[in-house]
This record gives sequence, structure tokens and C-alpha cells, in this order.
Amino acid sequence: MIDVSSLPSMLQLHPVGEHLYAGEPEHEGENRNVVFGGQILAQMIVSAHLDRNADRDDVKEVKSIHAIFARAGDYTQPIQYEVERMHDGRTLGSDTVTFSQNGKIMSRGLILWSTDEPDLIRHVEAVEMPDVPGPDEVTGRTNGLVFPGAEARIVDDIDVWSADQPVGPALQNIWTRFDDTYSPVINQAILSWATDGWLIGTSMLPHADVNQFQAHRTISTGVVSHTLNFHERFDANEWLLLANESIWAGRGRTHGRCNIWTQDGRLVATYTQDNLVRAFADSKDHTGDYQRIM
Repeated sequence: MIDVSSLPSMLQLHPVGEHLYAGEPEHEGENRNVVFGGQILAQMIVSAHLDRNADRDDVKEVKSIHAIFARAGDYTQPIQYEVERMHDGRTLGSDTVTFSQNGKIMSRGLILWSTDEPDLIRHVEAVEMPDVPGPDEVTGRTNGLVFPGAEARIVDDIDVWSADQPVGPALQNIWTRFDDTYSPVINQAILSWATDGWLIGTSMLPHADVNQFQAHRTISTGVVSHTLNFHERFDANEWLLLANESIWAGRGRTHGRCNIWTQDGRLVATYTQDNLVRAFADSKDHTGDYQRIM
């Protein structure tokens, strides 16, 4: 059995039914009342991890999670995750995890689990850690897009929310770390929270007339799918570099990817993301209903 009370508060999920786990809201919806995708990713991982360890020890770690965000979750409603085991072998396993509210599916994740095995082959090809200032050379800025309580230091002080941000390439590098470290799966959950929120803003950097402050006000944006792959173990309290790049935008959509590096140059994870970035069909200013509209 996992001692849930020893985990960070946002990962202290509790069973509320058969294979059903309740998550805590990040806030009470006083700002945007839409459940953040990073929270969903992290809590999906933990709910499935708890379910796998409910009646026996399971040492598998997350190899990948793929999530579809079909509808916007509501912080004022129960946040619950139903886990369904698809298969469980000696070295690999898989689960589906569903987040529903009011009888509707908000999002669904597919998690692939893997045991640690020795190398037969090993390489890292065609990707290199970007040559950017280290975390000690970057000024910290409060940002709610990483795990609650973690630090985020944005290289070159890029501000995708500002109309004054100069036009530049669709690249954004962020150093992040939490103040403690846990088992491999909990560290994966903590990092997964930080992977969701950067690529929409990154896609806007080459465009002078668009910035993230306009999102849900004068333009419609949202993450629709997210795939995160883990490659190496890491500690949640070591600095990790999220090297984001938006490689395509058009037809009301954007596609981005990110390599995640340790400070000493190990590639520990990668992710890709598909997003909505489009004009509102009614061409109206939706600042008044900003709290829920996508």
C-alpha cells in the first residue's frame, strides 16, 4: 500500500469507489474555472499507480501517457478518475483512465507502464540540449503552469502574455524543479503537470498580432491532445529544462514538441501536443465569459 499522506497535497488521491479516485482541485475556480490539463495528467498517473498497488506491489513506471482533452472540466464539480486495466504482463502493462463530470467524459488517458530493464542498445540521436543559460543565471518568475510549489525560470524572460514581447522563433525554454523528490512514478506525475501549458504560447511567438493574454477573450485556444514519453529516471528536485518548440501552425491548429533535459545533459522525457488556436466564430470579445469559454 502506498502512503498517500506522504505525497504532495495535489497528488493525495483517495478511493471513492471501485477503481475510482478523487482528486483535489488546484483552486476554487475564482479565476478560470477550467481544470488545468497538467493537473489531469498528473492525477491520472497517480490514480492508476494507486490502483495498481491497491492489493499488491507493482514496480512498473510510466513509459507513456496519451490524453485527449475532449471537454473543459469544472473545478466546482467532483474531480474523479476511473481506472480500467487493459493488460498487465511481467514487463509491460496498460490502463485507461477516465475523468468524467455530470455523466460526460471530460478527458481520457491511456497509460503504458514499463519495468526497468538493462540496456541492450542505447543512443540519443538527432537531438541536442540547447545551449542556454543555466537556472542560476535565469531570473525566476511566478508561473502557475508547473507543479504547485515548483519553480519555473523562463530563459530570456520570454513573456507570451505580453503584447510587447518581440517577435521571435517559436522556441521557449523553461527550467523547473520541485522542492522534494519521491519514487519514480510520483516524480513522473510532478513533471507531467509542467508539460501541458507552454506550447500554445510558444506557437504565438513568431506572430506580432497574437499573444496568450488574448486567449479566451478575443481568440479561442485549448489543448486537445497530449502525449508524454519518459525515457530516464530523474529527481523532481533537480533542475530540468523544458525545451519547447512549435513546429507547425495553421488551419486553426498548432503542433508542438518538447525535449526535457537534466542540467548535465540527460534526455529524460519528450512530449508532443496538438492545440486549438483560432478566431472565435462569432468574432466577439468574450472577456465577459472568460471564466469558462475555450
